[in-house]
Amino acid sequence: MSMFPHNYLIYGADVSIVGATALIIFVLTYFKKWKWLWDNWITTVDHKRIGIMYILAAFAMFFRGGTDGLLMRTQLALPNLHFLSAQHYDEIFTTHGTIMILFMAMPMLIGLINVAVPLQIGARDVAFPYLNAISFWTFFFGAMLFNISFVFGGSPDAGWTSYAPLSELQFDPGPGENYYLLGLQLAGIGTIATGVNFLVTILKMRAPGMTLMKMPQFTWATLITSIIIIFAFPVLTVALALLTIDRLMGAHFFTIAAGGMPMMWVNLFWIWGHPEVYIVILPAFGILSDVISTFSGKKIFGYSAMVVSLATIAALSFTVWVHHFFTMGAGAAVNSFFGVSTMLIAIPTGVKIFNWLFTMYRGRIRFTTPMLWALAFIPTFVVGGMTGVMLAVAPADYQYHNSYFLVSHFHYVLIGGTVFGAFAGIYYWWPKMFGHKLNERLGRWHVGTFVLFFNMTFFPMYIVGLMGMTRRMYTYPAGLGWTALNLIETIGAFGQGASMMIMAVNIVRSIKFGERDVTGDIWDGRTLEWSTTSPAAEYNFSVLPHVTSVDEWWEEKKRGVVRPDHATFKPIHMPNNSGWPFLIGLSFFVAGFGLVFNWWLSAIVGALGIITFLFLRSFDYNTDHYIPVDEVKRVEAAAGR
Repeated sequence: MSMFPHNYLIYGADVSIVGATALIIFVLTYFKKWKWLWDNWITTVDHKRIGIMYILAAFAMFFRGGTDGLLMRTQLALPNLHFLSAQHYDEIFTTHGTIMILFMAMPMLIGLINVAVPLQIGARDVAFPYLNAISFWTFFFGAMLFNISFVFGGSPDAGWTSYAPLSELQFDPGPGENYYLLGLQLAGIGTIATGVNFLVTILKMRAPGMTLMKMPQFTWATLITSIIIIFAFPVLTVALALLTIDRLMGAHFFTIAAGGMPMMWVNLFWIWGHPEVYIVILPAFGILSDVISTFSGKKIFGYSAMVVSLATIAALSFTVWVHHFFTMGAGAAVNSFFGVSTMLIAIPTGVKIFNWLFTMYRGRIRFTTPMLWALAFIPTFVVGGMTGVMLAVAPADYQYHNSYFLVSHFHYVLIGGTVFGAFAGIYYWWPKMFGHKLNERLGRWHVGTFVLFFNMTFFPMYIVGLMGMTRRMYTYPAGLGWTALNLIETIGAFGQGASMMIMAVNIVRSIKFGERDVTGDIWDGRTLEWSTTSPAAEYNFSVLPHVTSVDEWWEEKKRGVVRPDHATFKPIHMPNNSGWPFLIGLSFFVAGFGLVFNWWLSAIVGALGIITFLFLRSFDYNTDHYIPVDEVKRVEAAAGR
């Protein structure tokens, strides 16, 4: 029993997990849905369904990370509270940060990329559909490995940055940190594969006529994000592997007393960590560009400048990592270089913001829910960006460092940028995913209340940070002038949770009552995804489009082009579903769980499973099929085309 925590809150969470799992098993068994689940989802290699699974997993992680946030805010609502123990608080702020960035924000955006990018470039699939499924299942089982930590053995507690030597075995015994290292490692494997997959997909599978400078902005953002992933994530992979070897095998890569160097962890982590910020913000920029263009009824202003800005931000993202530790004594010259390189990012970012404003100028703006998220994004992100420039001033950073001012800054950027952008994308592409719209009235309530409570939560943090409140503080005494501001922040946090309930109600209600999209073009869109059915068929396009313009579908509508042309139908080549990716991901999980507890037999069984399933997959020749013309005609006719 020593591996089970003895905190009643954790017991309650354990019981809720067991109860929810039992309920899911009962429902699937009672309604005889196991075969449906296996055939249509677990074994799917369809990029659209994989995208939906990413988004569903991200929402589950949003619930988990959000609950952690509410517990933290409850603890800090008033002085001298002991709602959580200090150890429990350490674990919660560690899991909150890790989950929200790596298991919520990234998969939410990768899900939208999976749903929209192949459709935007007029492709029938991604370049490597099996690899895409492996990416999802390694991410999923990595997330599960991380999340079962508080059920078996205890959660990681060294912060989401896991700085050495704090995260070394000497100062952090127990399996919690192992969960962190191995869960992130599994998910990271999937992310690198996703980066390679979408880089090749965009470069090699664009529709005829679609040159690079005729791609939609979201596709451009995905291309550049894929390049960042390919260069940044291997650094994290190496860092995690080194620390894992330290903890499991007694090495000393980061232990200074034995010849190691703790600063190497800090450098490796942030060489990955700061580009990671742009991995989760650039796709959001792409979504906002497409949404603002669509609902302003205009081409994006300064298309070429927007592309150059994306590329410039990506390049600069690799030159700023030291600004995370100005106070560690690198010296004036080093701090000056990294301070200036950080400030330079404000220039291409400013270009993008002004171009979004100029796109709206004299446009026929439709205030739909996706557009409202985009409009909420601009001022929020500007506040986050400007306070980021303040933090880039090294002497001033000595004052702000590790204070709640910093906490407020990165929430304004990551929620005001990434999450607002992801919500805009979800409302925008929801009809393309499921064939119906989310309710606009409930959507507006969601936007309004979330933005209100978001600012109520995080703006006071700027003030309380300047008053001296440091991050990761477990509790604080009365009389410092922080009480009222902390109470307002806590009320705001619970308000955000209530706002998310509006979205949940909207989703459930819209399944039955949502406006059906029978045209495939419910927003009067501009890019190619709106030229096919909603939801798109397995093959995406019955006839591949020929592209002549950035806003190809908008131009075709003006020219009166009718799609599809039945006379040009041909058999369509598509990949078969496969259970190997799921089994490979499960084997990674078994191996990872064994390593967490130094159970080498389990680790070896998992490793043998990975090798065996990869071997069997290499001799699986039943990997693809052709969809006959008659079936294509039947599917198109059923969609009214």
